[in-house]
Amino acid sequence: MGNTNGERMTSDEELLEAALDGDEAAFTALFRRRQGAVYRFALHMSGEPAVSEDVTQEVFMALLESGSRFDPARATLLSFLYGIARNLLLRRLEKRRPEDSDALTDELTADDDVLDDLTRRETIEVVRSAVLSLPAPYREAVVLCDLESASYEDAAAALDCPVGTVRSRLSRGRAMLGQKLAVKTVRSMS
Repeated sequence: MGNTNGERMTSDEELLEAALDGDEAAFTALFRRRQGAVYRFALHMSGEPAVSEDVTQEVFMALLESGSRFDPARATLLSFLYGIARNLLLRRLEKRRPEDSDALTDELTADDDVLDDLTRRETIEVVRSAVLSLPAPYREAVVLCDLESASYEDAAAALDCPVGTVRSRLSRGRAMLGQKLAVKTVRSMS
């Protein structure tokens, strides 16, 4: 498979196979297709754009080194990539506690007025902070299923746990998130 011009018609698995055989265009196509999702996952988990960029690059380097371990019968390639990202992030987080990030990287358009823009930014920061404060197992489930729209099966493959565990963690994570957001809302109204 030397021609990846029909990138949209080519499956992730085909691109990976070609990339592992040395096809740089296939690797580039796969990277372009999946790097955004991996970066967003890393950003939601770490809260740090620089860490997210590093992890994203490391994920694709690891894919080149160990992509032959991918089993399409077990999960999607995106789930495999999330699993690699998760492991890299866990290693980083074990080395140090995440610091509160003051930077808000989302670019919001101020269509209405400055007050609306500030309110949206505050809301996004409150939600981001609440998600980051969840214990890692719950945060992983919420990020994958709610923010990245992964299926329970794909999340289970990425997290290397049963689907029932993902559902349980997601339910508990959502409840914890709701409590955290309710407390912050009450505090901001006082």
